[in-house]
Amino acid sequence: MAKSILIVDDNPNMSSLLMEMLEVFDYESVRASDGQDALEKMESSKFSMVITDMRMPNMTGLELLEKIKEKHPKLPVVLISGYSVDNGGFEDNKIKPDGFLAKPFMMSDIEKLLNSLL
Repeated sequence: MAKSILIVDDNPNMSSLLMEMLEVFDYESVRASDGQDALEKMESSKFSMVITDMRMPNMTGLELLEKIKEKHPKLPVVLISGYSVDNGGFEDNKIKPDGFLAKPFMMSDIEKLLNSLL
C-alpha cells in the first residue's frame, strides 16, 4: 500500500501539480483547501507526511504546523513558500517544520524531501 501525503494549499493548481509529482514517486496524496480542512481530513485518515503552503487564508501554514505537531509530534510537516525559505525565522518557535520547499520547486526537490523524511 502506498504512503499517503496530505497536501494543504488554497491554490488548486499548486496542489494538483504536487499531486502529480508525488504520483511519479508512487505516493498517494489527498488535497485539503485550507488548514481547517486539513485538520478534519486528519481526523478520518492517516497520513505519512503533510505538505502545506505557508500563506493561506484563515490559518497559516505555521499555525497548522503547530496544531499538527500537538497531536502528531512525529508526523513530518513540510512548508512551501514562494518567499525566501530556510530555517531562519523559526528560532523563536518551539515547533519547527521538518522541511521546506521553495517555489518554484523541481522534481529533484520533492525526491530529496521524500527520501530524507519517509
